[in-house]
Amino acid sequence: MTMEENVLRVRRQIEEAARRAGRDPAEILLVGASKTMPAESVRRAVRAGVRALGENRVQEMLEKLREGAYDGAELHFIGHLQSNKIRQIVGKVFLIESVDSLEKLREIHRQAEKLGIVQAVLIEVNIGGEASKSGVPPADLDALLEAASPLKSISVEGLMAIPPQAESPGETRQYFEAMRKLFVDISRNPYDNNNIKYLSMGMSGDFMEAIEAGSNLVRVGTAIFGSRYQIHF
Repeated sequence: MTMEENVLRVRRQIEEAARRAGRDPAEILLVGASKTMPAESVRRAVRAGVRALGENRVQEMLEKLREGAYDGAELHFIGHLQSNKIRQIVGKVFLIESVDSLEKLREIHRQAEKLGIVQAVLIEVNIGGEASKSGVPPADLDALLEAASPLKSISVEGLMAIPPQAESPGETRQYFEAMRKLFVDISRNPYDNNNIKYLSMGMSGDFMEAIEAGSNLVRVGTAIFGSRYQIHF
């Protein structure tokens, strides 16, 4: 199938999942996870109607920015966030989805303040408690949000998670539902810099299940772009 056909198929699947859950498909944001994809592939995705792209690697993202790959779409950073790379992405992306500590929130705030902007972020939650994954433990989420509340140059706009890899169909549902509960809970918190709107969960293999559980932002790579290949910059 062509990329354009892939995008159409994914959009139909999003609509199907949303309607099964009694939701409006228009409220689901499709983010094309374009790691290792060349600039021309990213431009094709934008032309096919993908209105947000997500990158995992800062150097690759900056190279594709210079090539104008994301013109006409939002750019999200969805990979592991290294403290020493924060200054390179603040102000260049619409949303940083993978913030996992107060120290990183403070550095984002510091860099955004220098630029005179407010940087939108999501808090990454380690919903499965996996030692191999980044993310804030669910029990620490409220304390993190409270500590970050004075940071006026950031806007906390929701949560992101990557649940443990499923060994059987439907196994990730419990993690998606737990994330939905956290999302609802923090939406009620009165912290000054909270502007909660995004629950980012679901990738190529499970985005329909994630939508049924409450996700409104899905990060889809292989189902749009096909098999990945390594590009060296």
